[in-house]
Amino acid sequence: MRTNVKIWPVWLLLLAVTSSWAAPHNVTVGGTTGGYYSNPILMFAPVNLTIAVGDTVTFTNAGGAPHNVHADDNSFRCAQGCDGQGGDGTPSAALWSATVTFNQAGTFAYHCDVHGSMGMIGSITVQGATGNMPITAGFTGAWYDPAQSGHGIFLEVLPNNLLLAAWYTFTPDGTQQAWFTGLGAITNTTAVVNADLTTGGRWIPNFDPTTVVNNPWGTLTFSFTDCNHGRVDFSSTYGNYGTNHMDLQRLTQPVGVTCP
Repeated sequence: MRTNVKIWPVWLLLLAVTSSWAAPHNVTVGGTTGGYYSNPILMFAPVNLTIAVGDTVTFTNAGGAPHNVHADDNSFRCAQGCDGQGGDGTPSAALWSATVTFNQAGTFAYHCDVHGSMGMIGSITVQGATGNMPITAGFTGAWYDPAQSGHGIFLEVLPNNLLLAAWYTFTPDGTQQAWFTGLGAITNTTAVVNADLTTGGRWIPNFDPTTVVNNPWGTLTFSFTDCNHGRVDFSSTYGNYGTNHMDLQRLTQPVGVTCP
């Protein structure tokens, strides 16, 4: 990202604030025994951890050998940061730490790529609602992934079961900002939004509406496990955005709006 790009909607400044809905947990990675000769500890502590949906787990390497933390289902791979989030999940002996947010219920087993076969394994059990909630006006607000603070989505539930979504983010190559927006129908627990990415505009007084193009970007599918947690599955036909999902956590809620 170019450091000279600084103009953002005001609400995005809030993305650096730690959410009050998540509880933090810690897992120590490796370490060494005491005494004259130090031997590496090839384990996670605690080995098994139970948390709630939306909680965060910070893995901290205590040294002794190159380690990482790699989910068996490949949902995360972290060491000096996490793969796919601007970091590097390659095993490292540095005193690194990496934080992972768990927004879905279930049990997530993980291992160290180097020492997993030697018993360096662990698991996170995430307790929470397993079904999705009907999407109502209470889901209006700003949403983001705490593990990817710096971009996010604004949602507004409109009359006639419609959802307006605006995702303020960046291009895949990180050279400029990208805003794509759309309107879609809510069908009970799911909302599917056909989003456009707008190009061709310029700052006033040089704005020319005849140069603005709304490029079909793809689809955004929203679902929520509770009032403060959900996900967006996306599939883009524009550029190199691809197909994936982002876990969502509530950042703001308008005054007077309650959920459910």
